[in-house]
Amino acid sequence: MHVEESPEALHATVRGTTYYFCCESCLLTFTAPEAELRRLKVMVALSAALAAPTLILTYFPLGTPVPLPWLLLCLATPVQFVAGWRFYQGAWNAIRTRMSNMDLLIALGTTAAYSYSVVYVLFPSQFPEGGLFFDASTTITALILGGKLLEHSVRGRATDAVRKMMDLQPRDATVLREGTEERIPVERVAVGDVFVVKPGERIATDGVVVEGHASVDEKLLTGESMPVEKRAGDQVVGASVNKSGTLKVRAERVGADTVLSKIVKVVQEAQATKSPVEMLADRIAAYFVPIVVLVALASFGAWAVIGGKPVSFAFTAAIAVLVVACPCALGLATPAAVVVGVGKGAENGILIKGGEYLERAQKIDTVVFDKTGTLTAGEPVVTDVVVSSGWTRGAHEILRLSAVAEKRSEHPLASGILAKAREELGPGAVPDPEAFDSVAGQGVRASWGGETLLLGNQKLLEAHGVGADVATDSAIQALRSEGKTAVVLAVGGKVAGAIAVADPLKPSAEPAVRALRRMGIDVMMLSGDDRATTEAVARQLGIERCFAEVQPAEKSQVVKQLQSEGRVVAMVGDGINDAPAIAQSDVGVAVGSGSDIAVEAGGIVLMRDDLRGVAAGIQLSRKTMTKIRENLVWAFAYNIALIPVAAGLLYIVTGVLLNPILSGAAMAMSSVTVVSNSLTLRRFEPKL
Repeated sequence: MHVEESPEALHATVRGTTYYFCCESCLLTFTAPEAELRRLKVMVALSAALAAPTLILTYFPLGTPVPLPWLLLCLATPVQFVAGWRFYQGAWNAIRTRMSNMDLLIALGTTAAYSYSVVYVLFPSQFPEGGLFFDASTTITALILGGKLLEHSVRGRATDAVRKMMDLQPRDATVLREGTEERIPVERVAVGDVFVVKPGERIATDGVVVEGHASVDEKLLTGESMPVEKRAGDQVVGASVNKSGTLKVRAERVGADTVLSKIVKVVQEAQATKSPVEMLADRIAAYFVPIVVLVALASFGAWAVIGGKPVSFAFTAAIAVLVVACPCALGLATPAAVVVGVGKGAENGILIKGGEYLERAQKIDTVVFDKTGTLTAGEPVVTDVVVSSGWTRGAHEILRLSAVAEKRSEHPLASGILAKAREELGPGAVPDPEAFDSVAGQGVRASWGGETLLLGNQKLLEAHGVGADVATDSAIQALRSEGKTAVVLAVGGKVAGAIAVADPLKPSAEPAVRALRRMGIDVMMLSGDDRATTEAVARQLGIERCFAEVQPAEKSQVVKQLQSEGRVVAMVGDGINDAPAIAQSDVGVAVGSGSDIAVEAGGIVLMRDDLRGVAAGIQLSRKTMTKIRENLVWAFAYNIALIPVAAGLLYIVTGVLLNPILSGAAMAMSSVTVVSNSLTLRRFEPKL
């Protein structure tokens, strides 16, 4: 890793990729997240441990072994220059880049309070107005560091998504070398090598099947709800799982060229190119800081030069301006509301990873849902049993014989049929078949009770000379138009009926879509499944725009396309294949029951697997941002009203100069108001 610093930007180069940062704090969090988080925790503990006695002794002086002013100086100095050193660094970077930020405002305010107090300790007779403000400098530092700890504790998780994706890559592969099997690290697999994949193993790299047939689960990579039958000539994707059968695969893409590597790259690029969120307080501080400094200098000059007052009088007025403008309330305006908002979200099963996602979520106007495993359950279930006109033994017998035929099958449809048969007929109602054979790409053939059972597609029936049943075929076509998968059962050479299996919608899917549409948000759907299945699900939910047959890397392109239309997009998904799109979106929403990678990539996580949480999260975001704006307005109301008073307006009218102690009290009152306003978020209830 190579880290560089320049007046224009802070950036770090990692493995050839350059990342740019808005401030030194973000740079440290990226380059050494664990060390920086530990350091921040220590600074929060230090500042809190020293600020508490400082605050207590300031207002409730007790008997101390040393003079109280000197004791307070000893307590405040480590907070000011050890715990608060990061603010001086940030202020220096702001000055060097000719910008104003919160760090500069914090440094000015705390330094003013601290410096005034130090001068008072050293020369108390020169300040008849009196006043120690060590409590202000230490309390401000402790509170704002606490807010930064909350922010930093969640920021480092972004890179976990990439790491977990890389963990999917198998460590070893069984390669055929001169007719013998050799176990080698996957990095040594070359294009053209033939490797063996046994049941339960992950496929080492992208390639083409040269021998064997198997059922391969590609759900985590492609979004397909059902494992896919693979045989000679079919393409396979690295890191997908071989569910049954043995395959020999010729490697066609290795290393950075594989589908998994490309997904990782997409996630990295999407995360690296996102602009840092500028908090409202920082944007306001860019204009507020220069104004405050100018007013303080002007008040000093006016009283010392024009008014002919003593330097101590002029200095008191200038310090009063800086103290009353000190950003305690301003610094609390955002984190106080964020802390309450994030906590309220957790109560409702919504994990929000920091204030930046709350700020983005309020602007969402488009929500894109992944289909498989997000809107749907992701597990096949029997939905319909079709009885042929010539079958007289009833639907239950069709279900039982279908389960007998599938009992030894490893195809995913088999689990759904067996589960339904055991539910309807009882656990002992499905005996083992007397003979069983799986026909790749067609279905299964079995025998039981002296009858031959065929369960599969039309190709299987044609291969065994079973004629079609017009009524059954018509029913199957209708089922497929609804997005269901149908297989035909033939008994003794005649069609008995059909079984339809589908991936059902989650109970919360339709209410979630309805709630979002009521909020004026466009709802769309994206899936790797075929168009008929995708459109059928979209019709059920009332979704007008959907994207079907979308590959993993293409999902992020769909999100980019929508963003190019001027939309603020939230992507909701649960699988590895959704991670690039989640990372690319303005706000990624991960379903907590999905893959860890999707959860890590998302800025908002639905912990309860209730899709209505998407609408609730956006409503909470809007409410929280309203509170933040109210806090900022309230905080600045004190400043706007009291800065002129602190500068000397009160003295001109009444002959009384505002004591900096009163400035500190006003600042504390504004902080109480901001916190109290933020706490009203506890009463938030989503309207679903």
